[in-house]
Amino acid sequence: MEQTVAIVTGASQGIGGATAIRLAKDFSVIVVVARNRDNLNATASEVEKAGAKAYIVAADLSKPEAAKLVIEETLTRFGRIDALLNIAGAVPGIDVMEMTDDQWIQGAELKLHGARRLTIHAWEALKKSRGAVVFISGTTALEPKSGTAAVGVINAAIDALAKAFAEKGVRDGVQVNSMLPGAILTERRRSMLEKSAKQQGITLEQSIERFPEKAGITRLGTPEEIADLMAYLVSPGARWLTGAAIRMDGGEVRGI
Repeated sequence: MEQTVAIVTGASQGIGGATAIRLAKDFSVIVVVARNRDNLNATASEVEKAGAKAYIVAADLSKPEAAKLVIEETLTRFGRIDALLNIAGAVPGIDVMEMTDDQWIQGAELKLHGARRLTIHAWEALKKSRGAVVFISGTTALEPKSGTAAVGVINAAIDALAKAFAEKGVRDGVQVNSMLPGAILTERRRSMLEKSAKQQGITLEQSIERFPEKAGITRLGTPEEIADLMAYLVSPGARWLTGAAIRMDGGEVRGI
């Protein structure tokens, strides 16, 4: 049986790590990409326990040369790419009046441009395999706020970028979608809630418990729930789904 290869960025933790482990059920090889090799080692171990071969590429995708390196290394080693999941990137939540030019540029460089470059370099291989690409953005793309301006702006740009690739993908046989998660209990979210708890004089557990009511959601989501949806988006059953921005947020966004 021919092996299948998925690349997952941001795979050292959170949604990226959970997605890499989940995809081990469906692909022969998972190429895990992030800056932190130690954390990638932990993810790779879980991927192999789940049944797939893991291959680590430690790279900073905010650097222009990194995308080409990741794709060339994957193709040299395995000869094909069947799925690319662009999950890497955390944008700083700083007020629109306070964020500097450098912070704007740095925020976009990894999550937007890193994913763009990686998709371009992977495109020919994806055409050959009739593969799939998923970009991750977030619900802030739909409801930008002044206090976290760059998060919403960059996420909205990612959704637009995915649609641009999807149009090309219709002609080239590559499926492209974006995925918009809501509030997920990752380590980054936990750190944010811990900071909020200290400001309010409450415990972290109380902060986590109160957040869903404040946000108007059923509960905080888990990385594993998002990973299941990501796995569906690159599965054979989702092949007719392309050019879509899929939201999973516990009821946070109420607009149509």
